[in-house]
Amino acid sequence: MFKTLRNAWAVPELRKRILFTLFIIVLYRLGSQIPVPYVDAERLATIMQSVVSDGSILEYLNMIGGNAFSRATLFALSISPYITASIVMQLLTIALPPLERLSKEGEEGRKKINQITRIVTVVLGVVTAYGYYTYLRASVSSGGYDLLLDTGLPDWFMMVVIIACYSAGAALIMWLAEKINERGIGNGISIILFANIISRGPDMVITLWNWCKEGAGGIIKAAVAVLFVVLAVGFVVFVTNSERRISVQYAKKVVGRKMFGGQSTNLPIKLNMGGVMPIIFANSIVALPGTIAMMFGKNTSNTTGFLHGFLSVFNYSSWVYVILFTALIIAFSYFYIAISFNPVEVANNLRNNGGFVPGIRPGKPTSDYISKILNKITLMGAIFLSIVAVLPLIANIVSGNTVSGIAFSGSSLLIVVGVALETFRELEAQMTMRHYKGFLE
Repeated sequence: MFKTLRNAWAVPELRKRILFTLFIIVLYRLGSQIPVPYVDAERLATIMQSVVSDGSILEYLNMIGGNAFSRATLFALSISPYITASIVMQLLTIALPPLERLSKEGEEGRKKINQITRIVTVVLGVVTAYGYYTYLRASVSSGGYDLLLDTGLPDWFMMVVIIACYSAGAALIMWLAEKINERGIGNGISIILFANIISRGPDMVITLWNWCKEGAGGIIKAAVAVLFVVLAVGFVVFVTNSERRISVQYAKKVVGRKMFGGQSTNLPIKLNMGGVMPIIFANSIVALPGTIAMMFGKNTSNTTGFLHGFLSVFNYSSWVYVILFTALIIAFSYFYIAISFNPVEVANNLRNNGGFVPGIRPGKPTSDYISKILNKITLMGAIFLSIVAVLPLIANIVSGNTVSGIAFSGSSLLIVVGVALETFRELEAQMTMRHYKGFLE
């Protein structure tokens, strides 16, 4: 990995892309420190510590935002509106014929879809920002404002300013992610999520140190946590690099006085072709009930009423959440493969280039054969994602949520390791493309 980074740094164009990506990350982290007016960040941080221990959905929102939500900063909404908009547009592209036709129009069609995605992101940003404001406003007590400062200004003015700041932050994050896609390295959404999760690293180190100071029991707990991380990273890397290779034979053909073809090769299919995207999509969907509750100005840590009963079913401390989360990971794994890999197109390309799978007839039989293998591989990859992401949730339920921050550790680990592997794989592909001499040399 370090050798790949060193070799990439030696290529001027790749060095510019790496520096640009780092520059965007620095800008993002600076934006995560800009406070939003009229919000008491200290009291919000105190409340966040209590709701995290209660199993609130706010822990997930705070995690993907790199603690920006608990600090009431400009980027508190994080990348969530953009992710949700991307999911909605991908689903609508399959469901609505006009959008499906746009997706098949090449670069021009993709530009139009991206423009619609931006509009949806802005709309979702405004709606989510209003939900955050109502959550803050609902914390008013008889003695004054809990989370909103008592400045003497009209409530409507404070609402407009706070919503405008949060919405502008979401739009700016979308712009930064797209700039990474255009001029940087890796996927913009994944890189920003990676930066957010890594930014929580010092807090995790402090937690481990505090455990060690508790005595022998704390040291054992810290050692088990470190061992779990090491084994999980090794498991994730092993599975991510695993692939199923389909043998392909190319027929011989004579052109003039020369014979071409006749060689054997293989068609590699990654075990985890979807990467971390199914995890990101599933997390965004299961976070909707808690987010909607905030939009209605309800405190998700409230222990009475119908809303609490409803949210407790979708709380990550319940078995229903675990089952739903697992089902969504599997569903989005198949969905992501369906929109990114077309067995019919692969089979047609093989036939047009004189290739065939030994023992399988070209055309539809080859397509069906590839689809059958792809379905099995996708199921195995989805089960792998579910195991790593759900085991911490199960441990959280069994332990009675006594270990703060354990619930989303699996998802965080998958995102960090997956994004790192995908980014370095892209660097290797870029270097291979730039060092390929071609047939003229």
